Amino acid sequence: MPIDATQPYDDSNIFARILRGELPSKTVYDDEFALAFHDINPQAPLHILVIPKGAYVSWDDFSARASDAEIAGFVRAVGQVARDAGLVAPGYRLLANTGLDSHQEVPHLHVHIFAGQKLGPMLAR
Repeated sequence: MPIDATQPYDDSNIFARILRGELPSKTVYDDEFALAFHDINPQAPLHILVIPKGAYVSWDDFSARASDAEIAGFVRAVGQVARDAGLVAPGYRLLANTGLDSHQEVPHLHVHIFAGQKLGPMLAR
């Protein structure tokens, strides 16, 4: 169910629980700014989620409130995950949903990395 990204951060969300170690994840990257793991419901042959370690609801929330170090560290982590997975040459797609119209389902900023096949155009017309 889509969430309203203008609401306060809910620390009971699934990604907050993963960050606290309450739920398992198939981790592929972990540093002081970000955690990356395989999506449990993949939408492509390779589907990795990258989340910041801070409590941010959406990209909008993150870009407005995160420190410069958190922003740089998170963006670098997304790139490092893609490089580590060997995705630069064949290509990959990044997606960050924000709010109801985008169908954001978890109230914690997350970037999807999709790869492993030709992904085609973004929107069918």
